[in-house]
Amino acid sequence: MTLLTQTTQIVNVLSTHKVIAVVGFHHDSVKPAYYVPEYMHRQGYTILPVNPALAARGESYFGHRAVSTLAEIGVPVDIVDIFRRSDKVRLHVPDILAMTPPPKVVWMQLGIRDDAVAAELSGHGIDVVQDRCLLADHRALL
Repeated sequence: MTLLTQTTQIVNVLSTHKVIAVVGFHHDSVKPAYYVPEYMHRQGYTILPVNPALAARGESYFGHRAVSTLAEIGVPVDIVDIFRRSDKVRLHVPDILAMTPPPKVVWMQLGIRDDAVAAELSGHGIDVVQDRCLLADHRALL
């Protein structure tokens, strides 16, 4: 697929993809890794938190139990939203590629980018968004 950068492409993703797995989800409501998914949940998206520490404690958010890995998610995922430092994104590639079915989009939040990972995921038919905020784009474009 491709690296999505055009406004029309971002609008299409936000309009048609409603199930979001959030890698690096945080329990602290003042952190972007909490309030961005919380905002998307309020907009009608299904949010699936991915955080090993929260999963180990059996915590749930927005009606879904936190899981340790993407492989533990038992439903198709449209968007994998990554809230990890750029140098940690590569660690999630095997987990992303093992998802069945694969996600349609991998979205790296504002300040997060890895061009090699983006190229690899694109080579596997997964669209990629880098260095953009779901919340900001949703507010601005929809």
